Formats: sequence, C-alpha cells, structure tokens
Amino acid sequence: MRSNILEDLLHQELRSLHSAEKQLLKALTKMARAATLPKLQAAFHARLRETEVQITRLVDVAVLLGKNLGPYKCRGMAQMIQENETLCQEDASDAALMAAAQDLGRYEIEEYGMALTLASRLGLDEVEALLQKNLNEEKAADARLTKLAKSLNQDGAAAGDMPESSARSMRTVHDLDAASRV
Repeated sequence: MRSNILEDLLHQELRSLHSAEKQLLKALTKMARAATLPKLQAAFHARLRETEVQITRLVDVAVLLGKNLGPYKCRGMAQMIQENETLCQEDASDAALMAAAQDLGRYEIEEYGMALTLASRLGLDEVEALLQKNLNEEKAADARLTKLAKSLNQDGAAAGDMPESSARSMRTVHDLDAASRV
C-alpha cells in the first residue's frame, strides 16, 4: 500500500511539473519580449528551448509509468507567475525580469527534487534519470542567470553598456541574490 501512495504522489508531482513547465513557456515568451538587454533576451530564448525539451521528457516519464498527465493546472506556478507579472509591471526592468525568472526556476528546482526523491524511493531508475536531467538543467539555468546578473552589474555600468536605472536595478538583483544565500 505504501508503494501505491508514493506512486500517486509521484503522479501528482509529474502533473504539477508538466503544468508548471507549460505555464513557464508562456511566461518566458513574455519575458523575452519585455527584456531590453540582448544577453537577457538570449538567455530567455535558450531557456524556452530547454523548457520545451523538459516538457517532452516529462511526457516520456508519463509514458514509462503508463500515466496521463491530463488537464491539470499547477496553482503554485500560476500564483508565482501572477505575483511576478505584477512585480514586472511595477518595475519593468531587466533586473525585475531576471529576478522573476529565477524565482520561477527555483520553484521548479524544489518540485523536481521531490519528484526525483519519489522516483528513487520507488526504484524507477529510468524515470529518475530523466527527472535528474531536468533538475540539472534547472540548476544550470539558475546559475546562468545569477552569473548574467553579476556580470551585467559589475561590467555593464562601468562600461556604460546600460542606462544607470538598469544598473541600479541590476545592483538590486545582486543584493537580492546575495541575501537569498544567507
């Protein structure tokens, strides 16, 4: 019976992740259009392509398990997107967009971690391997955005590559990132 509970939990996590990734596709498309810095636009476009692959992997996992991901809406991701859209409307800077992208990505990191733990407990090696790829990509995307924020903060303002308002916003992202690691 315990195995059935874990299987049900894994199925629910997969449905949630599938929905979250699909919602993220839409959000990233908007964010890429709103970004003004070419490096940030490129990062969002790369993340879009990566997200499409991750969705395909989640479908592959569902097929392996004989499960349907069906119509489901991840309310957690929907709420985070809504909150970040409000933030980005109030402060439509590249820094706000970057912070929002990292916020959404970190939510996915947590969700993939849970799904991966469940797959491991169930001994689903193939499922575990596919989920691990997605988790690794999420962590790498977060690291790339952090690195981009730091480089834009350190190099951009000094070189005059961005307006001072964007440079101030980038310092805010850097400060927020540093505070989140405390």
